[in-house]
Amino acid sequence: MKNEVNISVESKEFIENLRVYLFSSGKKTDEIDEIILELESHLSEAEKKGKSIDKIIGKSPKEYMEMISDEMLNDYRAWFKYILLIISGAFAITIIRDVFEGALAYSVLEIIGHILISAIFIFSVLKGFKYISTIKQSLWKQVAILFPIVMLPGALFLGLIYLNRVVETPLIQFGTTASMIIGIITMIFLIGMSIWAKTWILIVFVAFLTLPNYIISHTALTSETQLILESIIMFGGIGIYLWLSSKLVKRKE
Repeated sequence: MKNEVNISVESKEFIENLRVYLFSSGKKTDEIDEIILELESHLSEAEKKGKSIDKIIGKSPKEYMEMISDEMLNDYRAWFKYILLIISGAFAITIIRDVFEGALAYSVLEIIGHILISAIFIFSVLKGFKYISTIKQSLWKQVAILFPIVMLPGALFLGLIYLNRVVETPLIQFGTTASMIIGIITMIFLIGMSIWAKTWILIVFVAFLTLPNYIISHTALTSETQLILESIIMFGGIGIYLWLSSKLVKRKE
């Protein structure tokens, strides 16, 4: 068990920001943990002697983070794996949703678009977290910075849908049996990813993105009512899951 180190709130905040900065910069997790442990020890000793955090990191937290980052090697292999898993996960969610609607069919433009949008989203998230970790700001300002990044994929996917209607590219179609097999393989992949990541958030997202639409579409409700009800169940269900997960994490801590 890790020994508890007594440091000030300001030091704890800096250490968490440093962890986010280094992770967003593509550094190895093991090396990040070593740096964090060493820095915690230095800060603890400095504070016991009545010294401030500035005596260790200087006046510019950003410059200190950059200095630490420059001394560490980038973990390109691990990040390639993460990026590949994220892009595959995005495809998997799309496939599961589409399987419920019938046989699968995707244009070349859709496939390329999904890959590019996923890559842009990953790059934007990393840059966003790296930026907010270097400056002091309120929670609302952080939300204001990250909100456009979270909304960006939705806007890009809407653009892709429109572009796919006006630009013709070769269509890759699968029959009903092939679509079912792909759907089963994709579900196994999502379960495997969830076990590997030790979280069921992907499965929960897929469930709330697909099942409400499939079930409600078979009712006699008007299309407007179906859309409203589907949105309430989808966003409400995901929101409740995230809230319960945060409560469980805090209880364990």
